[in-house]
Amino acid sequence: MIAETVCSAVSAAGLGIAVVTAYRKRYLAAARLAAYSLVPVGLVMTGVVGWLAGTALSPTAWAGFGLLGAAWLLFAGTRAVERRRAGAGSGRKAARQAGPEAVAPEASAPSLGQGRAARPASRPAAGQGDDFSDIEAILKKHGI
Repeated sequence: MIAETVCSAVSAAGLGIAVVTAYRKRYLAAARLAAYSLVPVGLVMTGVVGWLAGTALSPTAWAGFGLLGAAWLLFAGTRAVERRRAGAGSGRKAARQAGPEAVAPEASAPSLGQGRAARPASRPAAGQGDDFSDIEAILKKHGI
């Protein structure tokens, strides 16, 4: 009973605001406000508000929601355990790691003939400590 009264009061207030908006010659906004204002009364008339109020105050409904939540947790938990167990022996995981197979691997392999040098002489080896020389030069240029 209280929910229906609140919905009716909200609709009446919204329609009042729509009338004031229409008086200010903003007809499109007034029509939109009137449409929003009629929604609570429509929900009361269809019985949705009574159903929601009965569900929200029903201990049986809350117990049902609790059971649905527990069932969802069981489904999610078993799915996670199933994925963790299937990680080592799954054929799908091995297929994903292998990637797509080439139709003709020899045809798509790059030519690594005489033109490739072992390593350019101007470039230092990875272990010499010159890895950050470019970054240091940029920072010095900006005064950092």
